[in-house]
Parts: sequence; C-alpha cells; structure tokens
Amino acid sequence: MTPFEQTALAVLLLSSVLCLFRIGRGPTAPDRTVAIDILGTLIVGFCCIMALLTGQEYYMNIAIAWALISFVGTLALAKYLEGRHYDA
Repeated sequence: MTPFEQTALAVLLLSSVLCLFRIGRGPTAPDRTVAIDILGTLIVGFCCIMALLTGQEYYMNIAIAWALISFVGTLALAKYLEGRHYDA
C-alpha cells in the first residue's frame, strides 16, 4: 500500500467518524441529513480506494449504485423535511 493510499484511507476514516458524530449529536434534522449524505459520499470513496487496492472492478459498480441510492434517498428526505407530499 502506497503512502497516498494510506493517507486517503486515514482521511476517509476520520471523516466518517466525524460524520457519525454529527449524525448522533446534530442539533437539527437538516444537519443530520447533510451528515448522512456526506457519509454516503465517503462510502463511495472507500469503494474507489478498495478498487484501486484490489484491482477488482465490482467495487466501482458498488460505488455507482451506492451514489445513486444515496442521491435518491437524500432527495426524499429533504422533501419530507420540507413538509411536502410526494407527487403521485
């Protein structure tokens, strides 16, 4: 493992811990929503680093699927917090 990969994993891990702290102690629901969205982005980063380390392409497929699901989930949660109903 190269120093860049070690540093990238350490930064992603530290950022994940900080996001989990914000999810647990966020003063408002929008703060928690943003932290959940950022955590999803960090998981995509972990998948990309794992794809680099192992050379397996399925990690990139997982990253793309996770990003899409995270995006849709964030939109739904934001709409719920705004107080609107889903369009039928």
